[in-house]
This record gives sequence, C-alpha cells and structure tokens, in this order.
Amino acid sequence: MEKMRADARRNRAKVLAAAEEAFAVDGLAVPLDDIARLAGVGAGTVYRHFPSKEALFQAVVLERIQQFADEARDLAEAEEPGEVFFDYFVRVIHQASLNRAICDALAESSGHAFKAGAGDDFRAGFARLLERAQAAGAVRRDIDGDDLRALIVGCLAVERYTPGSAHLVRVVVDGLRASAAQGDVA
Repeated sequence: MEKMRADARRNRAKVLAAAEEAFAVDGLAVPLDDIARLAGVGAGTVYRHFPSKEALFQAVVLERIQQFADEARDLAEAEEPGEVFFDYFVRVIHQASLNRAICDALAESSGHAFKAGAGDDFRAGFARLLERAQAAGAVRRDIDGDDLRALIVGCLAVERYTPGSAHLVRVVVDGLRASAAQGDVA
C-alpha cells in the first residue's frame, strides 16, 4: 500500500510539472491529454488527481504563488529592505512573465490566486517587504498592497505584449522610489 502512495505522489508531481510547463506556453487552452502525454502518464492518472483542467490549473498557479509567498517571507528580515523590495518586485514580474498561467491568474481581479491561502500569503509577504522598504525611506509612502498588485499586473501586460521591454519595468520601479514622490516624506 505504501508503494502505491509513493507512486501516486510521484505521478502527481509529474503531472504538476508537466502542467506548469504546458500552461506556461498555452494557458488554459492546452488539452489535458497533452499534459498527460508530457507527464508520461495516462489521462486517467491526471483525472484521478485533478477532476478538471481548471482544478489542475489552480493547483499549478497556487503552487507558484506559494513559492513567491515563501520567498517574500524568507526575505522579510533581510538587510537593505529597499534593495530587497525592488529586487523581489522585479523578480516576481520576470518569473511570472515567463508563465502565461501565472500572468492570467495574477491579472484576474477576482481570481483564485488572490483569494486562496497562497494568494493571502503572497499579499502579506509582499506587504511586509513594502512596509519595511517604506520605513527605510526607499519606497514612496502613498503605495499600498493593492497598488503593488495593480503595478505587477501592468508590468506583466507590458512584458507580455512587448517582450524584452525591461526598461519599462525599470520606469515603474523608479516611480516607486521615495525620491520620485514629490512631497513624500521618507
């Protein structure tokens, strides 16, 4: 019986990895049969773990969002809070821009990624980094977590529709700096 559970865990991990790869390219348009083929398992195995493509998509997205949240939590007490915040902001945009599924999930204003636990963890972790950067005088004080989410979505749209336009993300980052806010007391 233990062997079956280990096999099931391995198969689930293979399906998640294949789905992340497939969703990154095609978003929800990818057929489940293609994911099963990519994972090296049968379609029945995919359905046994995930009753629908939407459930699989949600699992993939939430796993990636949780990774972002874990990273933010790990950085919460790092030295140089301003530098850490800006590096993290750019890294989230870069990593998410490589994955259409993550872009789609982050762009949904009522999407599951920001309502589920992983989304809450991500928001809280990012807010903590923001608060520390603001307290250090590195980030303008008139920005909050909702503003950050909107800026991420905007930057992802820029990256998605004009790939390689990192300079536009830098413009946004520069606009977040406390020095960019006239009258903002750091």
